[in-house]
Amino acid sequence: MKNWFTPRTLLVTAGVIIIGLLVWRFFNIVAYILIASVLSLIARPLVHLLGKIRIWKWRIPASIRALLTLVVIWAFFYGFFRLFIPLLADQAQEFSKLDTESLIREMEKPMERLETWYNQLNIGKNQELSLDDAIEERISSVLSIRVITDMVTTLASMLGNLAWAIFSISFITFFLLREEFLLFDYIVTLFPEEREQSLRHAFDSVKHLLRRYFVGILLQMTGILTIVTVGMTLVGVGFRHGLVIGLMTAILNIVPYLGPWMGAALGITIGLATQLPMDFSTEIWPFLGYMILVFAVTQLTDNAVFQPVIFGTSVYAHPIEIFLVILVAASLAGIVGMILAIPTYTVIRVFAKEFFNKFRVVQKLTEKI
Repeated sequence: MKNWFTPRTLLVTAGVIIIGLLVWRFFNIVAYILIASVLSLIARPLVHLLGKIRIWKWRIPASIRALLTLVVIWAFFYGFFRLFIPLLADQAQEFSKLDTESLIREMEKPMERLETWYNQLNIGKNQELSLDDAIEERISSVLSIRVITDMVTTLASMLGNLAWAIFSISFITFFLLREEFLLFDYIVTLFPEEREQSLRHAFDSVKHLLRRYFVGILLQMTGILTIVTVGMTLVGVGFRHGLVIGLMTAILNIVPYLGPWMGAALGITIGLATQLPMDFSTEIWPFLGYMILVFAVTQLTDNAVFQPVIFGTSVYAHPIEIFLVILVAASLAGIVGMILAIPTYTVIRVFAKEFFNKFRVVQKLTEKI
């Protein structure tokens, strides 16, 4: 019988525990490194493209290529926030001015029918249901200026940390762009020298798969943003409001499975709020149906086109694998776990194929890599 409690095994176990504790203790630093790694991974092709530029015998130095690429990255983010933050601020300001009493009056008749049905079924155990008070309270709390003020205060308190995070991520990204194998050269020192070639092969596979995955995510978000914005504009929401709804839908869609439902619910709520006051029976219901149709077309396109390309051909995993991995990640770390599930699973599969390929289960899970 094989003895698992050898000095080598105990040493490796202790090392893994220590690394786990360090990651937990210095989570912010680890997050900066991970974000910088993703940015450098996505922008690496631009660095290579700039490296092909020649003026006679002169080539652009690596430091200048990395700096130019970093400028492009932050110019993209600046343009993104410069475009959407004012739109979100205007939307929040409009919500704070909505007349909730008028909204409740528009919904009186449908709510009366719903209250009668609810009370007839005796679901509330002889407690009368008052949808008027409940909905007015909810709408007032969501659309109140106090909520918006608290949000602004919270964002203001985060500006100091945000500035330091931007500087740290930029600093790390610059050096990762300038020296492609910088991170690998440090990590490889943690392993025996005879494993270096296997590690190099595994890192190359991870970079290839993750680059395809993250680029696919960006394309998916762009596609969803475009479809929802155009659809909402056509149904009468307006381009500015449609752009805000499209942005929120695209961002929430990153969350697997739950994200599309959350995005649709939020988008429909915003769409209805922008069209008030309207007659509930003759205008609200048709308008609601049009918006539901827009989100249905968006999800059909996402399920038939975007997701098979991103989750299938980019990470070479079966959909049932992805679903089970996301369920496990959600139970362990909630929404953050769901977002990180697929990249983490991809890294684990690559290293399992490289170092544990003798096990049949590993052979089955990694046969397409």
